[in-house]
Amino acid sequence: MCIYKMTCRYNIDIMSGLIEKRIAERVKEAGGRTFYVGGYVRDRLLGIENKDIDIEVHGVVPEKLYDILSSLGEVLIYGNSFGVYALKGYDIDIAMPRKEKAIGRGHRDFEIDIDPFIGHKEAARRRDFTINSLMEDVLSGEIVDSFNGEDDLKKGIIRHIDDRSFVEDPLRVLRACQFASRFGFEIAPETIELCRSIDITVLSRERVEEELKKAIVRGDKPSLFFEYLKKMDQLSYWFKEVKDLIGLKQDPIYHPEGDVFIHTMEVIDNGSRYRDKVSDPYLFMLLCLCHDFGKIVTSETINGRIHAYGHEKEGLPLVAEFLNRITSNAAVHRYVLNMVPLHMKPNAVAHAKSAVKVTNRMFDEAIEPLDLIYFSMSDTCRIMEGEEFDGDSDFLFERMKIYEEYMARPYVSGQDLIDNGLEPDESFSEILEYAHKLRLAGIGKPDALKQTLSYARKLGK
Repeated sequence: MCIYKMTCRYNIDIMSGLIEKRIAERVKEAGGRTFYVGGYVRDRLLGIENKDIDIEVHGVVPEKLYDILSSLGEVLIYGNSFGVYALKGYDIDIAMPRKEKAIGRGHRDFEIDIDPFIGHKEAARRRDFTINSLMEDVLSGEIVDSFNGEDDLKKGIIRHIDDRSFVEDPLRVLRACQFASRFGFEIAPETIELCRSIDITVLSRERVEEELKKAIVRGDKPSLFFEYLKKMDQLSYWFKEVKDLIGLKQDPIYHPEGDVFIHTMEVIDNGSRYRDKVSDPYLFMLLCLCHDFGKIVTSETINGRIHAYGHEKEGLPLVAEFLNRITSNAAVHRYVLNMVPLHMKPNAVAHAKSAVKVTNRMFDEAIEPLDLIYFSMSDTCRIMEGEEFDGDSDFLFERMKIYEEYMARPYVSGQDLIDNGLEPDESFSEILEYAHKLRLAGIGKPDALKQTLSYARKLGK
């Protein structure tokens, strides 16, 4: 076990009168010691902001800790059996050292044994990876490194701590992969091998989605999440469709990068560059992940060439099956199932320099038309009609401005139709749809109203 003095860059934080220092001072008076633990220490050493503060209090019994916390504010108890507390008004988790023993197959099926005198090493042993086992004394700034975590942090290695305890929590398989994605770290070979033996089918989809979201929304290289799951043979259940992309050949003229899996990994890594520009980073990254699922069911070789005609629409059942497996969020389903069928259009219309009415219709079909452009920029390196083509973002952004300008103009509304003597009935939506087509064509409201009323008369209105 290595204990050393932290560099002075954290001294200002330590001396700033934070609530955790006040807790630590009173714990020290009672003969105990207080540490920052887990990801908070890891991220401080990496220079990454982390607002989730976790401290662990050693050397005082639960009743004494409760008294100390009560003297500082209103105590919130997450469960006496877990030894986890908080103070109302402060965003900080306060825990006691504990041992955990699996009593079931699920992520939460553990027997908890609180032991304030367990010692630094045994307290850290329950952590998943060495880089998360680091402890920092709140008052002195000393680091307690029981499992060589700082060295792994410097080398960029994700390494499990204990063979026996690691396999008791199947979520750790996904956590290893999302840490690799977020930090660009390598997973140690022995950890990869151990992860092969763990059954992750017992996890809830909520926990799986949580790790997936961290990987693709916060990851420097989201593809590493799936690359490592592939190495661990852990794609089959939760990410079956992604696994089915492996080895699925594409026409090398259009996709010289390789199979559909390789292409998809490139697209999600490209897409990560635009997460701060799109409507919702998570939804956008799912679009990048799911866009070519249709190639699983449409790929065929015709006259020596590989084609996947209609894959953008034929893949929707596979996309829906995948989304149902990982989330119940209706907004996720609505966005991805709307955008996937449109994903081929931006580059196609840009290459053809299509008319404004064509691009307007395309943007109008999309829940988030701007996201469609950023997707096209992520889905690059295409060869269209024998000519290299990587999309034309300038053309698309110019057309987007035209679409937005058209949408900002006065237009024919339902009230306009009522004011001109039409009564709402089963044909009203058809008439309004016709009026909307005129709006997309750039026809001004007066002329559009005349044409719409003429159309209504043809319908017998």
